[in-house]
Amino acid sequence: MLTPISRNIEHYMDLLAQRQKLVASNIANLDTPGYRAKDLDFQFEYMSLQPGATPNVIEAEGLTVRNDGNNVSLDREARLLAENALRFNVASNLMRGELRTIRKAIDEGRSA
Repeated sequence: MLTPISRNIEHYMDLLAQRQKLVASNIANLDTPGYRAKDLDFQFEYMSLQPGATPNVIEAEGLTVRNDGNNVSLDREARLLAENALRFNVASNLMRGELRTIRKAIDEGRSA
């Protein structure tokens, strides 16, 4: 059974996975005429706390549109990849700590 903290971390990691897919799709469509970079409003989606729900995909704002109508910025996508990796590492460490705490409580309950 997951604790509320574990569920929040799991939801956070699910959103990170969704963003990773969007960033990969943006990079794959770097040269597709008319393609618009997609993202999600990470903070809004996390705060709505609807685990398992499909997040609302939005068009990334404020990007320069090239002559072919494409607005994907490789620099932006690379930054998002790096940011996502850092966030995922932090969330993974938090989840490991939470699971250690649960395991310790179970072990202590057995020896009592």
